[in-house]
Amino acid sequence: MINKTRFVSNGIIKRVTEAMEELDYHPNLMAGSLRSNKTNTIGLIIPDSSNPLFSDLSNNIENIFFSSNYNTIVCNSSFNVEKEIECINTLRTKMVDGLILMPVTFNSPHIEKLKTKIPIVTFDRITDVSVDVVLNDNKRGGYLAAEHLLKLGHQKIGYIDRYVDHSHSLDRKKGFIKALKDNGLEMPKDFIVRGEDFNYRDGRNAMRRLLDQKDRPTAVFAINDVIAIGAIRAIFDSGLRVPEDISIIGYDDIDICDHCMPRLTTIHYPKINVAKAICKQLLFRIEKSNKGKAKITMIEPRLIIRESTARPGKIKKVK
Repeated sequence: MINKTRFVSNGIIKRVTEAMEELDYHPNLMAGSLRSNKTNTIGLIIPDSSNPLFSDLSNNIENIFFSSNYNTIVCNSSFNVEKEIECINTLRTKMVDGLILMPVTFNSPHIEKLKTKIPIVTFDRITDVSVDVVLNDNKRGGYLAAEHLLKLGHQKIGYIDRYVDHSHSLDRKKGFIKALKDNGLEMPKDFIVRGEDFNYRDGRNAMRRLLDQKDRPTAVFAINDVIAIGAIRAIFDSGLRVPEDISIIGYDDIDICDHCMPRLTTIHYPKINVAKAICKQLLFRIEKSNKGKAKITMIEPRLIIRESTARPGKIKKVK
């Protein structure tokens, strides 16, 4: 009766419902899932929910699945492959119908072993495993960032990279360097600095290393917006200004970009379109019993011009 599998009179339904509410009774959905082999639950593993990009993306994915009568369990891998494996194992005990994750490493044998057992969609990372993946065109994004700075007249451009190489960060750098080469320029090795972490403080520290150079860049591209905002803080702390002395461009277009001072020029990561593509592909896999060839979906980024970039000026000396 509770599952509405047969006809029951309205009076009986009312009395049973009232009794359930009085006793605070909830059906054992796991038992039902064992019979149907379906839980209407999705597992989502993101690297870091404190990063606004991942929290926004997670929220979009949750909302889309909720509208399709699925609940989402979200886990953080903390960029740690052992924790990623533990998250996967935990989600499997919850009998999730499908799994979404941003893999921590290129070599992912734990995902390879899993791909025939559960529908999987990865995003933002290329790995050695043939599964569905949704990507932002990072090469195009890196190219757009460099192209914008070059059109403004910058030729001495710094680059704040992340501390480890992943496919998306490598592609951003490839696109950026290609734009320079297309315009007859090369990036000096001293103009590329790597952060030790992936937060505001790291962007500030990396920017300080660029500012300490005798021949400083007139513009800087940061691997993401969080790093870029940290870099802006370092520039102002040194007595310089953005964009009058140094232009800054980031990547992702998190919400704070439109509210910080100055407002941050950035490459827009299409979060809503990425989330829609991820959900669509995973639902397709679930409905088709995880059959068919792996699919790559590429989503295009775009340039968002705000106040943090301008034509190069004469940089004053730091006191």
